[in-house]
Amino acid sequence: MLLARLAHVSLEVAATSARTRKTALLAGLFREAGPEDVPVVIPYLAGRLPQGRIGIGWSALRGPVEPAATPTLTVTATDAELTAIGALSGPGSQSARKERLTRLLTAATADEQRFLRALLTGEVRQGALDAVAVDALAGAAGAPPAEVRRAVMLAGSLGLVARALLAEGPGALASFRLTVGRPVQPMLAHTARSVTEAIDRLGPCAVEEKLDGIRVQVHRDGPRVRVHTRTLDDISDRVPELATAVSGFPGGPFILDGEVIALGTDGRPRPFQETAARVGSRRDVATVADAVPVVPVFFDVLSVDGRELLDLPLAERHRELAALVPEPMRVRRLVVADPADEVQREAAVAFFEATLARGHEGVVVKGSTAAYSAGRRGASWLKVKPVHTLDLVVLAAEWGHGRRTGKLSNLHLGARRQDGTFVMLGKTFKGLTDAMLTWQTERLGELSTGDDGHVVTVRPELVVEIAYDGLQDSTRYPAGVTLRFARVLRHREDKGPQGADTIDTVLSRRT
Repeated sequence: MLLARLAHVSLEVAATSARTRKTALLAGLFREAGPEDVPVVIPYLAGRLPQGRIGIGWSALRGPVEPAATPTLTVTATDAELTAIGALSGPGSQSARKERLTRLLTAATADEQRFLRALLTGEVRQGALDAVAVDALAGAAGAPPAEVRRAVMLAGSLGLVARALLAEGPGALASFRLTVGRPVQPMLAHTARSVTEAIDRLGPCAVEEKLDGIRVQVHRDGPRVRVHTRTLDDISDRVPELATAVSGFPGGPFILDGEVIALGTDGRPRPFQETAARVGSRRDVATVADAVPVVPVFFDVLSVDGRELLDLPLAERHRELAALVPEPMRVRRLVVADPADEVQREAAVAFFEATLARGHEGVVVKGSTAAYSAGRRGASWLKVKPVHTLDLVVLAAEWGHGRRTGKLSNLHLGARRQDGTFVMLGKTFKGLTDAMLTWQTERLGELSTGDDGHVVTVRPELVVEIAYDGLQDSTRYPAGVTLRFARVLRHREDKGPQGADTIDTVLSRRT
């Protein structure tokens, strides 16, 4: 398949908000793609490189490159070249990487160049494309969508299922089963504004602590223990404590779902960055483990002794979990058997408040009768967290891509210093509606003090209200902190920059 075809469909998908239209476009593309193309096509459309980071940033992409007149690049050849570029290392690798990248761009048409630049800088934003791609793949292959979704869930890879389905037809789906040792995509949660709202939506439920750790899926088969993250990366060698912890559990093979978290001597969670840095460390694991030990906390079980439990109600899965995992390694929870009982509702609210007091993120409220919808953001799991907001000043904005082409999108956010200057805390493009994008593009254009074609710097006058989940340490920003999961709630036209929150206010919220 030519890269030009992929680039064209990507542009069309980005230009429409209709799910049915996105699905039809992708289905048509998948019908044209070969089994060898689709494992690359799918992540490219979602804005991901299969190789991960390959050492190319904006600096390597600066400057125009004369495009090719006609398309000749194929998807597989392009991906092979990007793999080769990413493999370059050692002295002179930076210049060699840029030279090969320039050759690749020279072979690309103007549309292909735009797509590649967006792909390499993380600016391909199509919106929940993986879910749409599953339905499109089903349509392209003539397979039931529910069966394709389940196969993807059990395989842990949309690309793997797509290759088999396009090569062998719908019969290939039967080969994808829950298997100890092969990670599956985890079930995720939607959001509720309060515990009582979540109870009202779910009925009988369990309220569980939401820990600010790293999601893990633990597979044990005899003496072999493998640990995988939410993105299915194998981190077994980085967290030897988990193998030690589960080796003594009774019974045969199993698959557990939970979190790994670093706790202080007082039992309270250490900052998320410490857990993330510990789990991310590949060198001298023994020394790092001694300095920052982590513990597992499990909240679900997917398989025990060869029995698949995904379709069992949560209450039954938890009984299996309790028989397998000692209480200290199970998540704290409170069962609300009767959602109309005011005593139980008040107890659930008190549990939420006590969880926050223990230093955790919030709670996840889970329907007692719900199955485990692996790989999906199920409506039967609802997370509840306190909402933090700040009024911050826009210092600059980046030109958007895809549906946001021609609009100023990614906002650079700053807090006010006592001397009236501003310190940058991070960026966000989340939460912006089409109307907000249109308005802020016009307003920031009026405030512009410079435009390098990527970033527009502005006079610090526009205030925006930002919701965020917390603060984390950062060496990237001058205040030493940045916002976690920041999103725009509204433009504060009623406030001037002197009414924005100060950096002292921001730092006072760091725990």
